[in-house]
Amino acid sequence: MRTFRIAPSILSADFARLGQEVKDVIAAGADIIHFDVMDNHYVPNLTMGPMFCEAIRPHSSAPIDVHLMVKPVDALAASFAKAGADIITFHPEGSEHIDRTLGLIKDAGCKAGLVLNPATPLTYLDHVMDKLDMILIMSVNPGFGGQSFIPHALEKIKQVRLRIDEYTARRGGEIWLEVDGGVKVDNIAQVAAAGADTFVAGSAIYGQKDYKTVIDAMRAELARVNA
Repeated sequence: MRTFRIAPSILSADFARLGQEVKDVIAAGADIIHFDVMDNHYVPNLTMGPMFCEAIRPHSSAPIDVHLMVKPVDALAASFAKAGADIITFHPEGSEHIDRTLGLIKDAGCKAGLVLNPATPLTYLDHVMDKLDMILIMSVNPGFGGQSFIPHALEKIKQVRLRIDEYTARRGGEIWLEVDGGVKVDNIAQVAAAGADTFVAGSAIYGQKDYKTVIDAMRAELARVNA
């Protein structure tokens, strides 16, 4: 039986009451707080910096998972580690030296991961699996919330699950497989069946009045996969 984790993205939360939104979604059953960072350079949008992370840290009893959609990466990764991030993931296209960036994140005391866009090849994983705590598959093109799930991401999830299972069988350890983009109650079981264990959901949760009802419905769908 796999452990499944639900990670609401605060990109879709009410920014005017962000601390309370974090508390409310954790009380509703969230496992992780997903924090989307966009720089209006690597992606065409501008969101939250390290000060936001520092501000919500006291309000979150759950790990904060920072997804850096930025270029360059290293300085911001260090700033988010100081601001209270627990997990920091980044896109290989945003780093000049991927191995070094992963090392910097881990040396700062955070878990580290790579993010693969829909058209990013899996070969980026070939020489850094020993430094990865998470692999994040984007099932939309990054830059905006509320997009629809891209179906061919399911095949990519399956391929990455095989890589993770083969690596951990030989070397031990644990690597989470997270999926971000268009995940909702209607498709979360399909995404889990493909191999994901951690699910980012923004508007699917924060767009509803009752966060607990949505998260409970997601867990019911995930329970079918583990049955």
